[in-house]
Amino acid sequence: MRADLLSEPIAGLDEALAGVDAFDRALVAGLLRPQPAQAADLTELAHAVAGSPLAAKVTEAAEKTAAGAASEDHFVALAAARTALLGSVHDALLARVDEATGRPRGEKMPAAPAEEQAANLLLAARSWLSDLARTGWQALDHDVVAGSAQVVSAMLPDPALRRLATLLDGFAAELVASCPSAALDRIPARRWADLWSRAMLLTLPGATDASAPGTATGRLLPLGVDLHEHATAAQAQVHAVFEPADGTAPRLVRAGVSVPKPDTVVGAGVWQLLRPHMSLLAAAGEGRSMDLTDMPITVEGDLIWSDEHARPGEPADAFATARVALPTATASATAPLDRHPARIAAPVFVEGYTTQRDDTALTFTVAGHAVAVDTDRIPAASPLTPEAVAASGACIGLLRWDAGAFSVQPLAVETTVRKKAVALHAGGWAGGTTDKAGVKAEKAATDAVTVLRERAGRLLRK
Repeated sequence: MRADLLSEPIAGLDEALAGVDAFDRALVAGLLRPQPAQAADLTELAHAVAGSPLAAKVTEAAEKTAAGAASEDHFVALAAARTALLGSVHDALLARVDEATGRPRGEKMPAAPAEEQAANLLLAARSWLSDLARTGWQALDHDVVAGSAQVVSAMLPDPALRRLATLLDGFAAELVASCPSAALDRIPARRWADLWSRAMLLTLPGATDASAPGTATGRLLPLGVDLHEHATAAQAQVHAVFEPADGTAPRLVRAGVSVPKPDTVVGAGVWQLLRPHMSLLAAAGEGRSMDLTDMPITVEGDLIWSDEHARPGEPADAFATARVALPTATASATAPLDRHPARIAAPVFVEGYTTQRDDTALTFTVAGHAVAVDTDRIPAASPLTPEAVAASGACIGLLRWDAGAFSVQPLAVETTVRKKAVALHAGGWAGGTTDKAGVKAEKAATDAVTVLRERAGRLLRK
């Protein structure tokens, strides 16, 4: 990886983000009766897309909104402009990632055929989102947020609308937890504007349609596991190199599984909830490959995992895969609505670096160039620790971009423990563990889940 390229400025990046920030400021105070400062922010957004096909619609939308006469269609245009700007930032950053890693990238995704959807429900969702925009984040109350409940309830039974329904439900829950917003010390303007813009565009007919998945037959070589844990849910995403059986070029793929969880299940106990749903987790934890036969796969490189299409393969060392197969693996294109800087998570392999650590940060120095290391993303349910990363000499990680800079999220490192060379993985306990702390956490998880199942059974019997 060419670390020198990661710190070089990217032309136009700051200007695009300034347009996004301007619109985000306007949403904070609300768009019902915009003040002069908000009108200026809306104009800045319009100027940022002046050279694009959106220019005329966004200029009109900005003028109408600044005058307090915006319709729902105008809000859609503003959301599209904001999304397009972040999409351009995503593309510029991804081009830099490809240059730094030297890996090829697949062709752009083809347009998906539009399907019929319940137009009345999409319009109802758009109406609620427009009410949020008019109210503004500073003036939110429970009455405004509660308007989503009926819409979400009506959408959830329809699989075609479930993606939008889930987004609206989670967004509303977050807003409810923050009401009244006037009492907040800090408003997460970027995050809420991200959720609002995405939801607004998903109300357009056909926005959630995807190209038909293909199939994958060949050998899957896991690189590492990225674990996300929240109070009521957990997700594990396995990053891997797929070698097709037909001898075509290897490609980068992902496979994920998500589960609800009680808040009493923490640490290594999370794997106990995830493990039964995807045999790949055990393979990744044990350092084995998987042989796939007709496994469904999306154009974006996401495996729609089914254990029926997979069986355990030969032992496969993740660091051998990173050194030999990763450099030539083709990265997949990104779906249009998923083009956002926060989505960037490119597998990389780094070695021969030195580490520097202070009270707040850890950095790798690669060929004289510093790269930040995001140790906050290392899961507690793991033998991998920030101390092990700081003492390491080789790292498999995910290259991410946040707060204006690239960083590496460690997935596995090679280090020395008691004078012995060892590899420590963030998903090292995914298939089970003999570690005392891990065993204790798994037992606690077993007890908690057993009690909850018994209680649920009693409630159902009543």
